[in-house]
Amino acid sequence: MMESALLSRVRRCLSIGMALLIVLSALGVLVKAQNLAAVSKTASAKIKPAAKRPDVARFRARVDAALAEARAQKAFWGVLVADRDSGETLYELNADRFFTPASNAKIFTSTLALATLGPDFHFHTTLETSGQLGSDGRLAGDLFLVGRGDPDLSNRKFPYAGKVEREGPTEATLAEMVQSAVAKGLKEVDGDIIADDGYFPYDPYPAGWSVGDLYFTFGAPVSALAFNDNSFSVEVSPAEREGDPAKLMVEPEAASNDFGHEVGTGPSSGKPSFSAVRQPGQKFILLRGSIPAGHAPIKLDFAMIDPAEVVARTLKQTLENAGVHVTGGIRVQHAAPPQPFDATTLAIRPTADLPLNPGGMSSEMAKIVNTLVLAEHVSPALLESIRVTNKVSQNLHAELFLRTVAREKAGVGSTDAGIWVEQNFLIAAGIADGDVVLSDGSGLSRDDLVTPRAIVQLLLYVSQQPWGADYIATFPIAGVDGTLENRMKDTAASGRILAKTGSLEHVRAMSGYATTARGEHLVFTIFGNNSTAHGHDATAAMDAIGVAMVETLGTSPQSKKRK
Repeated sequence: MMESALLSRVRRCLSIGMALLIVLSALGVLVKAQNLAAVSKTASAKIKPAAKRPDVARFRARVDAALAEARAQKAFWGVLVADRDSGETLYELNADRFFTPASNAKIFTSTLALATLGPDFHFHTTLETSGQLGSDGRLAGDLFLVGRGDPDLSNRKFPYAGKVEREGPTEATLAEMVQSAVAKGLKEVDGDIIADDGYFPYDPYPAGWSVGDLYFTFGAPVSALAFNDNSFSVEVSPAEREGDPAKLMVEPEAASNDFGHEVGTGPSSGKPSFSAVRQPGQKFILLRGSIPAGHAPIKLDFAMIDPAEVVARTLKQTLENAGVHVTGGIRVQHAAPPQPFDATTLAIRPTADLPLNPGGMSSEMAKIVNTLVLAEHVSPALLESIRVTNKVSQNLHAELFLRTVAREKAGVGSTDAGIWVEQNFLIAAGIADGDVVLSDGSGLSRDDLVTPRAIVQLLLYVSQQPWGADYIATFPIAGVDGTLENRMKDTAASGRILAKTGSLEHVRAMSGYATTARGEHLVFTIFGNNSTAHGHDATAAMDAIGVAMVETLGTSPQSKKRK
């Protein structure tokens, strides 16, 4: 009877909560609908036709020369350059044609996250239980690690200062949470350790990802429990004698079961040789190869197969290392795969939503289910996570941003729901409906298509937001840091271009902001699709266009006064 009464109260709270949510959502959508047309007209009017200027003519000649190079001619190019202050289009080439954006898709995802969640949004990961913690330190029940999309459940150092730095062991964050639980009296877990990543539906790989991507770190599976970027490293060292199996050290150690290996020690006169082979079954990755006798250790990085299982195993070991006895084993709690998406059943949640406690439920619901939170990890502010994502082009983080927006604003943490919220946002930002076709948040999908005009329109929108300057600062700087650290060095563009890069097989992209030598502020995008296999020629042409922008564009102060 008590259980029946409890379930009845839960259902009533859920019904009331959903009713309130529907009312608030309807109001939010109504307000948006009333303002949408005006916003769209204002934003879309920002890009104006090009004017006849001598500097633009010089720039056009430089672009023609860069794209006339023999190998650059084979690629399909899209370029759009506009004045950031006036919105005037200075140059365009195929600006309304579709291109594969590669990691330029992250501009859409990270802007969406910042605009909808806010720069100070934090992710919460909790160590919790519905069991009872006795005065003797014995927990009668299972211990859950509940993930909610934190991209930085690792030993990464913040703030980002020019490069990604790590400090301490991989499980540093888990160790801090365990210490918090121990400080609350935890000495024994009479139950299992359960990794719960049910904040998102179970759907590890977005549509359009290539099978060949899935065992590399850039193709790591998406999970609400993202431990160590859902990747692991293997340090390979030779044995003392030729012909013996090589020595492998895995970090984190709990990922040792994620792959098979056939690696031997070769002759000292040879060269290291490795290959990753895809195979069916639990051990999806088979590492094969050899390392010469006497050779220095070689580090290889791979994607985890089931991050939740790895983090559960790591947490159990961390608890035992801290003196907490665990009587049970480890388990993983995934949510069901996403249902077929139906936008008519969803409504975007208002920005001011019902308050959430660290457990991710309303405070009233938390009282009913009586969940005990033993430890909580709060992520750095969203802006700091976006900085890392844009500087180094971290795919997993972008996917987590998209699904978190979906969960927070549509109530369903699926990729399709996130893209639906994104499309509403982009229309409100003045981007023509149909100019952006995305299947994921990172740009790893080969299904993604965008127009250069859509990118530039979004960059103009960003520059006008209160958080715009902070966001722009998250882009790599030419010749200085991130993915542009070694590009356009010792040129006029060094330090003057802040842009997000993109790279896939046969695809190169670069979009962002530039300040010319004459002080003109620009927004731009450059796409090169169908380039040569390694893309070096496309990158060279792209950088030549970037340098040309900085060196040629901009009117003199006297000309500006005459205008």
